[in-house]
Amino acid sequence: MDEEEGKDKHYIGFDFSTQQVKAVVVNNCLEVIAEEHVNFDKDLPEFRTHGGVHINGTRVTAPTVMWVKALDMILDKLRVAGVDFSTVDGISGVGQQHGSVYWKNGVKQVFANLQPENFLYDQLAGSFSLLDSPIWMDSSTSEECKMLEESVGGAERLAEITGSRAYERFTGSQIAKFRKERPDAYQNTERISLVSSFAASLFLGDIAPIDWSDAGGMNILDIKSKQWSQELVDAICPDLSEKLGDPVFGSTIVGCVSTYMQERYGFKENCQIVAFTGDNPGSLAGLALGENDIGLSLGTSDTLFIWLKDAQPQLTGHVWPNPIEESAYMALLCYKNGSLTRERIRDSKAEGRWDLFNELLDATPRGNFGNIGMYFDHEEIIPRGIKGDYRFNKSGANVERFGSAEAEVRALVEGQMMAKRIHAENIGLVMNQDTRILVTGGGSVNSNILQVISDVFDAPVLTQTGANSAALGGAYRALHVCSNQGNEKQYKETVDGVRASAQLTCHPNKDAKKVYDGLTERYKQLEAQIKLQFNI
Repeated sequence: MDEEEGKDKHYIGFDFSTQQVKAVVVNNCLEVIAEEHVNFDKDLPEFRTHGGVHINGTRVTAPTVMWVKALDMILDKLRVAGVDFSTVDGISGVGQQHGSVYWKNGVKQVFANLQPENFLYDQLAGSFSLLDSPIWMDSSTSEECKMLEESVGGAERLAEITGSRAYERFTGSQIAKFRKERPDAYQNTERISLVSSFAASLFLGDIAPIDWSDAGGMNILDIKSKQWSQELVDAICPDLSEKLGDPVFGSTIVGCVSTYMQERYGFKENCQIVAFTGDNPGSLAGLALGENDIGLSLGTSDTLFIWLKDAQPQLTGHVWPNPIEESAYMALLCYKNGSLTRERIRDSKAEGRWDLFNELLDATPRGNFGNIGMYFDHEEIIPRGIKGDYRFNKSGANVERFGSAEAEVRALVEGQMMAKRIHAENIGLVMNQDTRILVTGGGSVNSNILQVISDVFDAPVLTQTGANSAALGGAYRALHVCSNQGNEKQYKETVDGVRASAQLTCHPNKDAKKVYDGLTERYKQLEAQIKLQFNI
């Protein structure tokens, strides 16, 4: 395709996240031509959310119709910004993982009768059997989690089937709780969507299928067969499969935009919709990760994305079908104790200054003279339930404090990164000479921390400056699928320009492998000791 011709075709990626809906428009050359967002708290105050949600004890929900109204608003914002919807060839996007939407019986007829002169919000407001959607922050389903694990013989077996042990926020336990507490409303539910497939449905004018990757966050998908596990479906309700529909690969074209979207906004009738996925799989696509890449987001929580050829689920972390490669998988490792823990040590040991923190980090050699630290301000996810600070000297003895601020700072950073390497290897990471680590998030601006990452993993570190990786992932996937019909072009080829734009920040030092191969083995043994204390 001629480059100038490509610039006349556009693709939109949407991100229905916790606090806002975002949209990114790109042309065929991967150039961003428009970005808009709608903030739930600020722009939709009538729903009285805080951080985009309602919190009632352990129950955390969001008003489903708020998301519909946000879409009405963001499409108008895009139009005001000059986006010509008639030039849009494809749409895809993401939704916050683990959120669920419950469509009332008769919703298909409502979709069929949508009137273009009226907002979607006004026409769909009465179409939900549960008005407040449970989201990923909800932790009210401990009983249901126990039930799911017991139904298949334990946590290990559940992880083997679904890629994860039972988690309160996962959708299977949320559906089980809904059915138990509100059986009449469950019976009045025609279909159940994830936030991602719900968002796709708004464009499709019909119930869109759930994609495999997002379905991985439900605790009911068999990640090997890519079908709902009959054992787990039966444990919740025998008719659940009918309410969920058949899951599909993330690169599936689920249809074209509805007549409503054509007549109200001017989308062309052959504008195609590619299955929406979860925000985490969407970020893997948006970061343009390849088979040998590792994605690492350094934020309030640290998150590691890994491309896997084979699924090797563990009791910690998650393994899901890959959103852009049909035969592959992805792993996700999430850590609660990320930037806030680094900031605590910065404040206590470096006068609250990052420049001094970095000086202290560099003042101690790689390996920290054998000193190892583990710091958990909050109960950690991996390993599950551990809290507190743990310090070990070169002999492996537990010590109350290190002899210097320099040792403390390096122990923190090395410990956080060694943990990530160990857990990634446990879940299937295999590194080679082509492995790259792509780092994003607030911490990615700290080149001293990036050097430790490079040394611990013995791989080069690159950074991406682009924001909204999940929404970009939607736009990139739409472009790839809609412009690639009839040929075998790989996703990696489509996003070559994005991959090339990543900036090389640092290479591992020559002695890094020798230093950290031994130190990570010691870390693994010490972590095992602490897990025994917590009976993990």
